[in-house]
Amino acid sequence: MELTNAVAVVTGANRGFGRHLATQLIERGAKVYAAARRPETIDVPGAIPLRLDVTDPESIAEAAATASDATLIINNAGAANGQPLLGGDLALIRAELETNYFGPLAVTEAFAPVIEANGGGAVLNVLSVLSWVHPGALGSYSATKAAAWALTNATREQLAPKGITVTALHVGYMDTDMAASVPADQKVDPAVVAKLALDGVVAGAKEVLADDLTRTVKAGLSA
Repeated sequence: MELTNAVAVVTGANRGFGRHLATQLIERGAKVYAAARRPETIDVPGAIPLRLDVTDPESIAEAAATASDATLIINNAGAANGQPLLGGDLALIRAELETNYFGPLAVTEAFAPVIEANGGGAVLNVLSVLSWVHPGALGSYSATKAAAWALTNATREQLAPKGITVTALHVGYMDTDMAASVPADQKVDPAVVAKLALDGVVAGAKEVLADDLTRTVKAGLSA
């Protein structure tokens, strides 16, 4: 799809990677609803703040009614609580699942009819290299991203007849607040990743592998 004159809803757009996505979309000529639980925290020039809590069905429904001209949904909002599956805090594990899996599912389901009614468009799901690699210490987060990968593939098949493409972005650590404790040489520039992701949406790509680590891991899956 073309991004010029597209109408995008970006969840978690108040900081980090979401802010980069919203900024670059505006630079490419798109109208952007920058969504966050607290819309007053949105400071992206030219963006329209939108209240959207991906764990709140009423909030999602209200956002879909407000952004009724949407043609692109970017499921970027995420939670990372650093929990192992065995011995982890079950409440925090459930919270990650609600945000990282059920959130994108609910947002996609709410906005798919909107996008279809507007002539079609796209969905971009921000995933991770941990969709495929599952270290014990990050078992909960990895499980949510693996589930979100399955969600992405399944909804791609369902939405294709409606003129809606679904792209998965897989990436390792980005230089954002979420990865503040990670050494700098292990992180990639989120602005570069945002460009690659949006280029993938334009091309209708099924997946965007945004860094060398992710490309290596994906290539080695069959082994």
